[in-house]
Amino acid sequence: MAIDFLYPQYEVVRNYDRCICCRACERQCANEVHFYDPEFQKMQVDESKCVACHRCVSLCPTRALKIVKTDHTFKENANWTGKAISEVYRQAGSGGVLLSSMGNPKPYPIYWDKILINASQVTNPSIDPLREPMETKTFLGKKPGKIERDKDGRLVPNMTPQLELNVPIMFSAMSYGSISYNAHASLARAACALGTYYNTGEGGLHKDFYQYGPHTIVQVASGRFGVHKDYLEAGAAIEIKMGQGAKPGIGGHLPGLKVGPDISKTRMIPEGTDAISPAPHHDIYSIEDLRQLVFSLKEATEYKKPVMVKIAAVHNVAAIASGVARSGADVICIDGYRGGTGAAPTRIRDNVGIPIELALAAVDQRLRDEGIRDQVSVVVGGSIRNSADLLKAIALGADACYIATSALLAMGCHLCRTCQTGKCNWGIATQRPDLVKRLNPDIGSQRLINLVTAWDHELKEMMGGMGINSIEALRGNRLMLRGIGLNDRELNILGIKHAGE
Repeated sequence: MAIDFLYPQYEVVRNYDRCICCRACERQCANEVHFYDPEFQKMQVDESKCVACHRCVSLCPTRALKIVKTDHTFKENANWTGKAISEVYRQAGSGGVLLSSMGNPKPYPIYWDKILINASQVTNPSIDPLREPMETKTFLGKKPGKIERDKDGRLVPNMTPQLELNVPIMFSAMSYGSISYNAHASLARAACALGTYYNTGEGGLHKDFYQYGPHTIVQVASGRFGVHKDYLEAGAAIEIKMGQGAKPGIGGHLPGLKVGPDISKTRMIPEGTDAISPAPHHDIYSIEDLRQLVFSLKEATEYKKPVMVKIAAVHNVAAIASGVARSGADVICIDGYRGGTGAAPTRIRDNVGIPIELALAAVDQRLRDEGIRDQVSVVVGGSIRNSADLLKAIALGADACYIATSALLAMGCHLCRTCQTGKCNWGIATQRPDLVKRLNPDIGSQRLINLVTAWDHELKEMMGGMGINSIEALRGNRLMLRGIGLNDRELNILGIKHAGE
């Protein structure tokens, strides 16, 4: 009925002088936007289905297509925007919760862009990374507080299990189910080639990927999907997922339409059923309970693997991280509110959590103040967009960073933010065989390798310009950062001075 009508968000502009009616756009669009009209002998579109994934634009042989945002508008109102009005109409018509994917898209401050990096001049010479040693390798895990020797003066090995990263970058948790088999294969192969790690997410580990175990972090979430002894033993480390930046305080949800035979077997759930993780772990209601699970997992794997705990960046994140550090965890992973997701309630994605920059600075300072910073490594994620963000995160106190959205973009994602539909035209966030095959794992993994290699080169260049030659010397070195356009409270939380000071 007319009351439910919403004008399409995007318009497909076709240059009919260039269009040769090859119908490539029709074949490539899983959303069925394009179709051939035999009566008029030309291509037509149903723009209401367009999500601006750019698949048709990218593969049009004559460059006859482009996608533009519609200029159709509601009467201007600073409070009741067109988006707010449209969402009310949608919910009034369906009675359902609005779902979205990827990270928070709202125009909140991006603190990475308000932090500037120092450079060496005259008295503190810079370092040329092409001619002088530059170390971007790092180790994750608890560091011993002292050197111990036996009665003969020999060193006593007291190092707990560590993860060795050739670059301070890992691929963050994305479950098999939320992303495709080929996407997982790309991440696994790239992690092996780069000497780093990828995270399985909460969907278990496909039997084909056990071969990548030395470069795999296996995740244990509240649903315990796919968790069994062989799974725990397969990974190089185990991550307990307590929270996620895109949806703090709630569990996960994989729609049944994505649960095919392979995912059913991997997750150990019935085919075609929704995989819903509870909001809390039903055996964890305190730090003491978390400690029990940490040591249960360590016991189950004979204390050979580091155990990580992932938490969302929320208002009291520093106090939570302090408790996690005392739970016996070797690594704390903090996920900011711009972190991606395959599906989340729109209201939670857009309104819950805090920026990773502020959370990281607060956690690092809290752990230092309590004298326990070396008892745990800190990994952060939630919109690390480039090597400058990576460097700033390490200077604010991170040991390494998780990337996920950047990795998806490298594989071809165009951020159309409709992952929850399962119709990803780029073969990433889908389980449809005809779409999955569009992502070639050989090409996907090489593009990931290229991305991380490029970031590593840039990281070394920036570190050299700062007169720093190792990640260890950069970590927590906030003197090398300056804020611009920030108020005193923000500068205080970040622990940096304003530009010019």
